Amino acid sequence: MDKILDVKNLRVSFRTSGGTVKAVRDISFELERGKTLAIVGESGSGKSVTSKAILGILAGNSIIESGEILYDGKDLLKISEEEMCDIRGNRISMIFQDPLSSLNPIVKIGRQITEAMLLKDKGNRREAKREFNEVLGLVKQNSIAALGEGSRAQVEERIKTFENFNAEAIRMENAYNTAKNAAKDLIAKTEDFLFLTSKKQKVDVKGSVKTIADKLKTVKNEFFSHDTDAKLDAAAQELGEAVRGFKPAKDQSVPDRITEAVKRSEDLLRELDGRTVPEFFRIGFYKMQNPHADLHGMPVEELNAMTREYLDQNFILDFLDMEEKGVRYSFETALEKKKQVVETLKAARGQFAGLKNSRSAAHKWANDLAKQVEDSIDRMEIVKDSSAYTFRYAVNDAIDRYFNAVKRNPKEEARFARQSRRRDALIAKGRTVDWKVVPKVVYDLDELEDNVEKSVANMVSHYEEYIEAAPGVDCAARSVQIVDYLKDRGSEMVHRVTRSMAREKAIQLMEEVGIPEPRIRYNQYPFEFSGGMRQRIVIAIALAANPDILICDEPTTALDVTIQAQILELINKLKAERNLSVIFITHDLGVVANMADDIAVMYAGKIVEYGTADEIFYDPRHPYTWALLSSMPDLDTKEKLDAIPGTPPNMIYPPEGDAFAARNKYAMQIDFEMQPPPFQVSPTHWAATWLLHPDAPKVEPPKIIIDRIERMKKRAGGELG
Repeated sequence: MDKILDVKNLRVSFRTSGGTVKAVRDISFELERGKTLAIVGESGSGKSVTSKAILGILAGNSIIESGEILYDGKDLLKISEEEMCDIRGNRISMIFQDPLSSLNPIVKIGRQITEAMLLKDKGNRREAKREFNEVLGLVKQNSIAALGEGSRAQVEERIKTFENFNAEAIRMENAYNTAKNAAKDLIAKTEDFLFLTSKKQKVDVKGSVKTIADKLKTVKNEFFSHDTDAKLDAAAQELGEAVRGFKPAKDQSVPDRITEAVKRSEDLLRELDGRTVPEFFRIGFYKMQNPHADLHGMPVEELNAMTREYLDQNFILDFLDMEEKGVRYSFETALEKKKQVVETLKAARGQFAGLKNSRSAAHKWANDLAKQVEDSIDRMEIVKDSSAYTFRYAVNDAIDRYFNAVKRNPKEEARFARQSRRRDALIAKGRTVDWKVVPKVVYDLDELEDNVEKSVANMVSHYEEYIEAAPGVDCAARSVQIVDYLKDRGSEMVHRVTRSMAREKAIQLMEEVGIPEPRIRYNQYPFEFSGGMRQRIVIAIALAANPDILICDEPTTALDVTIQAQILELINKLKAERNLSVIFITHDLGVVANMADDIAVMYAGKIVEYGTADEIFYDPRHPYTWALLSSMPDLDTKEKLDAIPGTPPNMIYPPEGDAFAARNKYAMQIDFEMQPPPFQVSPTHWAATWLLHPDAPKVEPPKIIIDRIERMKKRAGGELG
């Protein structure tokens, strides 16, 4: 399973004048790369709070009581706001229920879409350079360690060669990108010109065409075909001749000779832009070894193939062999250290109990353990081990929560007792008291102590799984992955986004999300769009930075049914095309029927059922899931839909047992007394309901659900999925 996000034991509360609202109560889930996880539940179930915690945008009165949100080697609950700003909107984007909450009403749409691209551009290039140097340094260090000190000169020579030809590749790619960017800019100008003149808008025809002709010269590059320069010169000459003697007409019409010349220039530019991209990583090595070689005019496909063979024979296979030894050394060294860390952490269990009188001693204990964990990390792993990287934060945070509660609990008890005495005294004097004592918020010290122990125990379990999987690790594949990573970072160093490029990409995004006539609408304000179109614009903004994860917080609730379907279809299409990982928040199970891979059903701050979409729709087990399905309309259901009786509980005073018990006609006495654990239905499906206990009475889902499942099975030919 390729896990991109891991939420563990998350608890979030909110301070209010009436007491502390327990909004999210110890939930855990994982998001797989390229999959959609739907989180479903009524208002107040905690689903939106969960999504906001991931993005780091919780309200100021929030309290994150415990938990981890692991992404790319970081715990998003522990990183600084500066680090979070690099992730928010860039790696993780969000679409809100009301699109106007995401749009500035007095800024044109185009500027709002391009803003993120331009802001992130410089930072992305800087980060790519840092990552390139860091990883190549690790390759050098571990290769020398694996091959011995006597190999240092040979390893350093290969690393230097890699650096040099990558620098040559970057130089050539930068020049190529400059020409390609000029082509893209000119394509945008020709499209604007042709579009505006077709609509008989006022245009400086002579000036626009001359600008296009002049800028055609900036498109030239040695990696275009040998006749490209002549074609560009001919196109520029044709444009100059086409506007010679032109005089604007009163009706703003433009002669065909001009529009056809511009169209031919656009076709040439598009043809250049669409050509096979040279593999500069390979070409850089060839050019470094053969500085006088003339590559001008060679078809790119042939050039790529020839330089690939040359690179393999003369460098990269030997480099990979050397690198693999370094990768294996790094992996095996880290593995042995992990085995030692497991024993150390096992021995550390229970030690916190003897440190409860000294915060500094407890932190020293935690930091000593964390140092050993961090020393056991295999730094050459491209996919970071989030649990190991965040262990220091996790255990120290758990310790701080314990000592903060030790200090805070007596003050809270005293405050509550003081207010209670005052209120009782006023009542005893016959006074009318129109205020209530704010409920006390005290933390269970035993539970907080247990959380410290859990941080250690979780790390032990994680490393034991890692050690068990070690024989299956392919160090050769990891070596290739590292080279690919270095190639990508090298390309990112010279990937510049100009304003005109950002504008063109914004127009493409608007077209991608279904905005008609994007070149006109680019310069419009949000109030000039309908609700559905505004939501499409918000999706375009969310996608502008090519995020890994897209969070959709009820993005269709404010839209009519027809537009809802279009937006859902659009999100599905974009997910498939971009390999996005999606978290979809909704109160309506029907909305996610055709788009979710997995579904988490939430109630009163807890996940009460979790499974694949097929398992939730074809084999639901929790009474709350039954209730949601029973209230979901469809075209075939003839009988009256079942409404869910009652209202969700007051989460200032969470119920002792199953929070849904008071609204559940299948509830047993134990439901009111004890929270049910998750009962496993299948390897991918579980539900937290006492009805799944072996001693529980046999209860069938409501008839409306059984009938609906039968209809769905027949429609699917009896196959689930």
